[in-house]
Amino acid sequence: MELDFGPESELVALITFWGMRLLTAIAILIAGWVIGNWTSNRIKSFKKLEETIKSFLGGLAKYAILAIAFVAVLGQLGVQTASLLAVLGAAGLAIGLALQGTLSNVASGVMMLILRPFNVGDYIEAGSVKGTVKSLSLFATELATIDNLYVFAPNSKIWNSEIVNFSRNRQRRNDLINGIAYDEDIDAAIKAIKKIIDKEERIVLTEGKEPVYYVSALGDSSVNIGVRYWTATSDFLATKWELTKLTKQALDKAGISIPFPTRTLEFSQDSMEALAASSKKKAA
Repeated sequence: MELDFGPESELVALITFWGMRLLTAIAILIAGWVIGNWTSNRIKSFKKLEETIKSFLGGLAKYAILAIAFVAVLGQLGVQTASLLAVLGAAGLAIGLALQGTLSNVASGVMMLILRPFNVGDYIEAGSVKGTVKSLSLFATELATIDNLYVFAPNSKIWNSEIVNFSRNRQRRNDLINGIAYDEDIDAAIKAIKKIIDKEERIVLTEGKEPVYYVSALGDSSVNIGVRYWTATSDFLATKWELTKLTKQALDKAGISIPFPTRTLEFSQDSMEALAASSKKKAA
């Protein structure tokens, strides 16, 4: 004997069918999100990979898993994924033109990952962007300025600029300039500066990089004496600041004057008389 519950039973069956599919779709989406984040964090935890590669691959893996989960969700909701992929393929040119800025950021990120003009932790300058690289992701590069401001720069902006990496080379050269008066003894000034340089342990003394002392220019009011030296990149600024202070003190101690710009004003007889007359009026 067949039981017929009529239209109501069909409605219940339909709701049950699509309800299960909807719950499955939500479960797939949540699983994709969890697995994507887990995979990204797992990649970033690999000690053998450099920070730059870990950051980029972690983001790439996360978005790839989310894309797969999204396609699976559409399949659960009855969307023909094969047809959908065909439509997306046909519309690829239009999407590419609409998202050319975003795609440019992705392409720039890939190129920087391959060519490696910088790594995470390097201090760089690219156009108007300057700071220590914190991460290189799929779309943008995050940096921290020297005063610890957060910078979020699109990859294309950095890639399309001249990139200066201050951290890549292990050693850097600096030219320290001190001006002395024209009537001072140049050799005595160099001797005083040399005593300070010889005591600085952070200066590199390998062959070809020994400190060099020279007269850099004859300025408007001073003879400019320079010393060219090398230090480790990590010691560059600290050494520069310290030696600037110590060489000034050494020149003062040696009695060598450091001139500063002066201005001489000449007044004609007429201007002096006019000035005197003006002073008398104000006094009256």
